[in-house]
Amino acid sequence: MGLIRAMMQTHRGDRLSREELVRVQEHRRKALVRHSRAHSPFYRDLYADLPDDAALADLPVVTKPQMMAEFDRVLTDRRVTMARIEEFTADLDHVGHKIDGRYLVFKTSGSTGNPAVVLYDSAMIGVSSAVAAHRTFAKRDDLKAFLRHGKRTAGVFADRGFYLACGMSRYLQLRMPGKQSKITVDVNAPEEEIVRQLNEFGPAMLSGYPSNLALLAEDEGLTIRPDVVITGGELLTDAVRRKLTEKFGCTVQTHYSCTEGGEIACECAEEHLHINEDWVILEPVDRDNRPVGFGVQSDKVLITNLANRIQPFIRYELTDRVIVHDEPCRCGRNTRWLEIEGRTDDTVLLPNGGKIAPMSLYKILEEVRAIRRFQLTQTAPDRFEVRLVSECPEEAFAEAERALTAFFAEKGCPEAVITLSGDAPRPDPVSGKFKHVVRSF
Repeated sequence: MGLIRAMMQTHRGDRLSREELVRVQEHRRKALVRHSRAHSPFYRDLYADLPDDAALADLPVVTKPQMMAEFDRVLTDRRVTMARIEEFTADLDHVGHKIDGRYLVFKTSGSTGNPAVVLYDSAMIGVSSAVAAHRTFAKRDDLKAFLRHGKRTAGVFADRGFYLACGMSRYLQLRMPGKQSKITVDVNAPEEEIVRQLNEFGPAMLSGYPSNLALLAEDEGLTIRPDVVITGGELLTDAVRRKLTEKFGCTVQTHYSCTEGGEIACECAEEHLHINEDWVILEPVDRDNRPVGFGVQSDKVLITNLANRIQPFIRYELTDRVIVHDEPCRCGRNTRWLEIEGRTDDTVLLPNGGKIAPMSLYKILEEVRAIRRFQLTQTAPDRFEVRLVSECPEEAFAEAERALTAFFAEKGCPEAVITLSGDAPRPDPVSGKFKHVVRSF
């Protein structure tokens, strides 16, 4: 399935009744299971004792560690292996390019401490683009203004890396090299440089992580007037939404996505996150994978990505806590909508009064290839402790220390002291949620 067909089917999905939507979802789910059984050794073995017409609830849950441990056997194309992907991703010039000319390669930020590698085939790329085109804007007037102003889009994200936002943006730029309607501004650049680039470009749409955009909103030198601000990757709180609205004078909205599941939910004018149920199945469950009812907060969710055939994600566990609603929404959409408890990493406060958004720091540490898992704790304004998991921890820490020391010096804190903890990364003892960046004072 290419882009045009994905566009047509997504457009049709917006007009389906509740009953039609459920039928389409189940049809695609069964086709995905058949394809996975036929072409993925992992799923063939996993479903060996199940009938061909097994219901969704009868399929085993798949976890991220399980997926990564069996990575080569999960893929439905036997020519692609983790070894080849690691070789491919070692060169950052490959960001936005397809391995073998077939699949985009992405890496997750590992919000639970465990990163993943995810491939997108042509169908997944097409569906992602179609959902973005049809469902990004909560308000039609914002879409019209965006189109009038040349669709100029600026994303403040990590500019070098195989992350979804960066990689997909680079892929689109490579496909349309003559157009300068989309830029990515490196979230780790000095603030004055970010402000300069945004002011010069004058985006009609500004996107980025809420914590980073909230810090930028405090800069009086930032004078852009976008038609819409769209956040992602973290929870958009009411306070940050108000702050960004006051700064930019436009609609501020968010969405719920992940690399494994794609665009899971898009916001409407009522600020409800509507699940893209024609392309993803989302099951809110408790800790024992038992379904929870509407209006009840889950302990986690299981997602089934109905578009990705190269790397099937079927009842794949995410640690997001959500509340799914079945009440009708005044916007008129027939899809269920949800509330989500987002990431809660802490903002770092420097001795000079500077603030550093958590996303900037864990994008730096994710570039240290020897680190498998990490956590950065700020114990004082100029004191930081790194917890990490690595096969060669001393070497990994030395590289991390160099990168962090240089970063803090750029931010006006050359006296920063970074030490290696003897402890492993650990979740919050009360909430159970994992933070990459923790401020303990």
